[in-house]
Amino acid sequence: MEEELKCPVCGSLFREPIILPCSHNVCLPCARTIAVQTPDGEQHLPQPLLHSRGSGLPAAAAAAPPLDQDPAAGPACSGGSGGAAGGLGGGAGGGGDHADKLSLYSETDSGYGSYTPSLKSPNGVRVLPMVPAPPGSSAAAARGAACSSLSSSSSSSITCPQCHRSASLDHRGLRGFQRNRLLEAIVQRYQQGRGAVHGASAAAAVAICQLCDRTPPEPAATLCEQCDVLYCAACQLKCHPSRGPFAKHRLVQPPPPPAPAEAASASPGAAQGAPSGGGGCKSPGGAGAGAAGGGAARKFPTCPEHEMENYSMYCVSCRTPVCYLCLEEGRHGKHEVKQLGAMWKQHKAQLSQALNGVSDKAKEAKEFLVQLKNILQQIQENGLDYEACLVAQCDALVDALTRQKAKLLTKVTKEREHKLKMVWDQINHCTLKLRQSTGLMEYCLEVIKENDPSGFLQISDALIKRVQVSQEQWVKGALEPKVSAEFDLTLDSEPLLQAIHQLDFIQMKCRVPPVPLLQLEKCCTHNNSVTLAWRMPPFTHSPVDGYILELDDGDGGQFREVYVGKETLCTIDGLHFNSTYNARVKAFNSSGVGPYSKTVVLQTSDVAWFTFDPNSGHRDIILSNDNQTATCSSYDDRVVLGTAAFSKGVHYWELHVDRYDNHPDPAFGVARASVVKDMMLGKDDKAWAMYVDNNRSWFMHCNSHTNRTEGGVCKGATVGVLLDLNKHTLTFFINGQQQGPTAFSHVDGVFMPALSLNRNVQVTLHTGLEVPTNLGRPKLSGN
Repeated sequence: MEEELKCPVCGSLFREPIILPCSHNVCLPCARTIAVQTPDGEQHLPQPLLHSRGSGLPAAAAAAPPLDQDPAAGPACSGGSGGAAGGLGGGAGGGGDHADKLSLYSETDSGYGSYTPSLKSPNGVRVLPMVPAPPGSSAAAARGAACSSLSSSSSSSITCPQCHRSASLDHRGLRGFQRNRLLEAIVQRYQQGRGAVHGASAAAAVAICQLCDRTPPEPAATLCEQCDVLYCAACQLKCHPSRGPFAKHRLVQPPPPPAPAEAASASPGAAQGAPSGGGGCKSPGGAGAGAAGGGAARKFPTCPEHEMENYSMYCVSCRTPVCYLCLEEGRHGKHEVKQLGAMWKQHKAQLSQALNGVSDKAKEAKEFLVQLKNILQQIQENGLDYEACLVAQCDALVDALTRQKAKLLTKVTKEREHKLKMVWDQINHCTLKLRQSTGLMEYCLEVIKENDPSGFLQISDALIKRVQVSQEQWVKGALEPKVSAEFDLTLDSEPLLQAIHQLDFIQMKCRVPPVPLLQLEKCCTHNNSVTLAWRMPPFTHSPVDGYILELDDGDGGQFREVYVGKETLCTIDGLHFNSTYNARVKAFNSSGVGPYSKTVVLQTSDVAWFTFDPNSGHRDIILSNDNQTATCSSYDDRVVLGTAAFSKGVHYWELHVDRYDNHPDPAFGVARASVVKDMMLGKDDKAWAMYVDNNRSWFMHCNSHTNRTEGGVCKGATVGVLLDLNKHTLTFFINGQQQGPTAFSHVDGVFMPALSLNRNVQVTLHTGLEVPTNLGRPKLSGN
């Protein structure tokens, strides 16, 4: 997590971090060093400023007032204030560096300064140096002229050191950017946790040379105040001679190592010779002040526009916390605002949800690293096995094979080294991504622990985007090995002796596909259908032309093919309810059929859940209530079927009569899919039904009426249908009173629940019911 807490400019832990418009953070002192003054036009520049350009030093940077102060506070250009970039490096700038410095003015019309990386700065961020006075003029006069000109013809801007996006500063300067109090608190907590370690190591710390190529580096002998670099004696003579541009640099003794208490509160970058001028990330009260304030209670954040008011709302348009005065004064009056606490919880939930994806990928990455290390071992073992086999074959040949044997061994070794290199490269790459994701996760978890809503919301959008980008970096295929542990090489030892000099590895012939792997997490059942998914194992080099999926009959019988094709996901419908099916799959190609996969066991639903089928019903049928309620627009009887199909077992469902006018004759029963749908159910040979009026009922099939039974239906009545395909009976119940059972022939095949009615009747279907154990009405257990 430490990388998340370091300033991109100075490389040290953040001090007084501010949030730039691009959502990146930077230390306030470092922001002063990278903020620049951009002139509106060359004609407005005074002569001393133009002369300083010829010397390769942009005087505007030195003459500018501190960018975190209000210009109305008074002249900041008098005396030796040093400007925004006072005292950092660059005092020895030569002619070769002039173009980089002048590029700060390459976009004068836009009001933005250009970002020009410099190899001389430790983090690639240009830090503006002090501007010497032009020859023949006093320094105060030059600074005064520059300030008077820039106060009316220049604007300040700052360039983000990470994304290089520039932004102009308003009259408040850098103080116009919000402080990242949440990040400050996390840095302080991190420093306190590392304090004991830092305190123990600081006592023995010794300043070392920053340019040494020796291991370990030599102790530092001198410190250049202008370059702010520590040199040993040898590197000082080699890299910083006391002549030429370096003649005026001041070399002093290196500073003593910090005391343990100071080291515990200082940032890690300070021990490495971080710049101590404008670019050093020190708080106004010093490092000691920051450490001393660690135990104090954090001040509740207040609005920067109204210092006496606390944040209470969140402006969605501006993405910033506001107080009630900001709303009353009209600045955010027409913007969309929400409660601060509600937005805090919402953004925390979004960040937590995004973290779940990164956490899953990190877990997969750890497992992937274990897999890669196992592959390393397999490659080593398989490589040794192949070498041993090769040596055995070559030793069995005559002396003429000796030279060829060496060539073949070389090829095996090269292949193994290539595979090892590929795997190691992938391990290093994956480890780097995992470390970055883990650091981001730890940082985000620390952010989530914070109880500062406004501070959290200042950075939550950026963190959510970073987490999402981090998750997207784990693209498909990133966690799959790039090489196989197998060596697809074989030695043909049967050629004649005269072909020995042409002896070489031959590519292994096309083999049958390996065993497919069933993806159990994607295999499932729904009602009387099952879905199976599978994939080929990694490192599969044999081509696959298709797959064959086999399923048994649900009673442990013979397997039969239910799918042949190239897809790796298949759903089989129309199976028996309350049955256990075994499934397996195999792959095939031009060389033959591969072995079967493991058998997966799938259990279909105990009871049937279904609705009326809008696709199979007559066009006059009107369905509602998610296709569970049916009526008709015609005075003639029309048929509608259910979505379930039965060929085995015992099934029960009920129909509630919602409306019954003028004594119609609705019919309830079962039918085949090809039943005639424009007349009463049971008048053809494709349906078996009971039709009923308000007094009695009849069983009907092929327009034959039998089994007349007293008892009819009315509004509010319930009709139960019991289909027993084991006993070949169809039983009806009206308000719990049995109407049957009735045996019916032609029991082989598939039967579907069916209903016929006209516009005088409306019924609602209830399914998912247990089979009744007595003649009473069963209790509803479904919809």
